[in-house]
Amino acid sequence: MRPYVPKRHPQQRLASPSRGLSSLIHFAGLSSFAASFKFLIDYPTLINETYGWHFQYLTVIGLAIATLAFFFGSLADITASRPLFRLKNLFSVIATPLEVLITTLYGGITSVDKELVVPKEFQLGFWPDVSLHVVPALVLTLDFLLLSPPWSISFRQALGISTTFAFAYWLWVEQCYRHNGWYPYPLFEALTIPWRVVLFCFSGLLMAGSTQALKLAYQRLNGAGTDST
Repeated sequence: MRPYVPKRHPQQRLASPSRGLSSLIHFAGLSSFAASFKFLIDYPTLINETYGWHFQYLTVIGLAIATLAFFFGSLADITASRPLFRLKNLFSVIATPLEVLITTLYGGITSVDKELVVPKEFQLGFWPDVSLHVVPALVLTLDFLLLSPPWSISFRQALGISTTFAFAYWLWVEQCYRHNGWYPYPLFEALTIPWRVVLFCFSGLLMAGSTQALKLAYQRLNGAGTDST
């Protein structure tokens, strides 16, 4: 009996879910994400003992969502399950623009002053830095452009999700501050409340813009057609 091969969207460039390239990309991504979490557990810093653990950092929240997306993607590859594949795509709609935002903000801010995002005593080596702040955006973008159907999310919907996410994160950071007495990012200490509002509004707008830029890149690579996710 021939194995069941799930039907893919006509704009989707490569077969996925599948046990070929799709499975390889998802496994490689999961391996990188797992190595990053192991590094965070093993790396001896004060943050390991504080309220909120490393999930005080937007980078690690993004990494967790990316891990869920690729976990369901890998399960879909193994089982050829369309529901699991759709679940991967739903997480990816959030994780991919979020990781692009993280990479953009981290690269932009550290080019001015790295200690605004990472205190001197917490500075990362080159490879941990890349695996946390570059690799997730790269593999998720690759997954979207080559192994996923197009997104149907509009700019208004993307802006609503990203702005809600940004201010929910701010509330979470303030909750951690009440317990720990300091912010995870030194930049927050340097900004007054009005400027924090500006920062989070800008971040929400940038994340929504990342969603639209990814959709445009998808259309340029795979052609325009009917959205599905």
